[in-house]
Amino acid sequence: MSIWVDIARLSVGLSAVFLVVLLGIWGRNLATFRSKHALGLVVFGFFLLAQSLFALYYYLVDPTLSVWFATEMPDIAWQVLMGIHVLQSVALGVLLWVTWD
Repeated sequence: MSIWVDIARLSVGLSAVFLVVLLGIWGRNLATFRSKHALGLVVFGFFLLAQSLFALYYYLVDPTLSVWFATEMPDIAWQVLMGIHVLQSVALGVLLWVTWD
């Protein structure tokens, strides 16, 4: 298995963890302030979390695609996916950092 696969999977998992924490903060803000902005962040967070969980499912669990991803997918495709997932994780990490403050 390629290192690109592991980095992509780790990045998606990290994004999911970041989103769970962000949703906790945004949900608390929604309960406190009842603003459209907080509602928008919660909705955004749920959709992005769903996307991350679907990606993890297909990378790790799905009986057909997980095998294909691990054995037959070209390295260049994994490099692109890994880049996208790493950028998403970094962006969510920055968002978590500024939200936490």
